[in-house]
Amino acid sequence: MARYHGQVQIAEKADHSPVTEADLAANAIILEGLAALTPDIPVLSEESEHSTWEARQSWERFWLVDPLDGTKEFLRKNGEFTVNIALIEQGKPVMAVVHAPALNKSWLGNGKQAWLVTKAGKEPIKTRPATVPTVVGSRSHPSAGLSEFLDKLGTHKMAEVGSSLKFCLVAEGRAQYYPRLGPTMMWDTAAGQCIAESAGAQVLTVDGEPLHYQRENLLNPFFVVSLPR
Repeated sequence: MARYHGQVQIAEKADHSPVTEADLAANAIILEGLAALTPDIPVLSEESEHSTWEARQSWERFWLVDPLDGTKEFLRKNGEFTVNIALIEQGKPVMAVVHAPALNKSWLGNGKQAWLVTKAGKEPIKTRPATVPTVVGSRSHPSAGLSEFLDKLGTHKMAEVGSSLKFCLVAEGRAQYYPRLGPTMMWDTAAGQCIAESAGAQVLTVDGEPLHYQRENLLNPFFVVSLPR
């Protein structure tokens, strides 16, 4: 947050996405904390050198980390950026935290229940159906397939928010759909997926398969977060 309120130094990664000193500083803190907490569990983080699939395929459990999700939101100073940390077991996110430093909010999930943590305390959250569903989309990454999805859905409301906060809106019952029909990486989604599923949502690829993380390709397939039918 000190960097958020200061002069942000920006660099460009190989894929031309922005990275700031805040990404790297947060990554160092998280890696140190996880190493102290669970020294035997490996970590796959966006901002660290990525282990090869040859190494990763034998991991039965690992931490999946995005130290700053929503770098574009961070740079715009709109508060809609998060820290994503998920524990993956057998390819499934089973425990997670999504933390929004500028909003003073955290969302927790353990695979069975989800909570919202604010200054007021910790409260359980659950998905909620709506007569007119709210569809949450990306503020910085609109997708071509979204209009087709919305046409099929019918009457709806739209909401825009950055980073993994989209998963959290579904988890809180403030939205009923989050179609992601554009590119995301593993670390962008695992923690949010765990929060949403822990609150009662489902996260399925467009082929109807569960989104899982025991795979070579770090790029996710397209997926939709929704309430179970």
